[in-house]
Amino acid sequence: MSIDTKTAAKVAKLARIKVEDEALPALANEFNTILGFIEQLNEVDVDGIEPMTSVTPMRLKRREDVVTDGNMQDKILSNAPDAREGFFAVPKVVE
Repeated sequence: MSIDTKTAAKVAKLARIKVEDEALPALANEFNTILGFIEQLNEVDVDGIEPMTSVTPMRLKRREDVVTDGNMQDKILSNAPDAREGFFAVPKVVE
């Protein structure tokens, strides 16, 4: 795939980037360089290779999803500068 100056101008417009007319050939060339690199990546054989999230194999620690504490509303609200009716009270922002 090859990007010409017309397509580069369209991409710049869609991205809302102001690009001067004399800079469009350089931008098109840069797009073509990026697309060439992506085509190189498509040539790599990845059959049988599992996706990975890190370069070192590791498994996340698992725990049961259970409530370990709670019913501490009074303790939590004791830290609030202003609490009313069991909730944090904040100043009104919008009239």
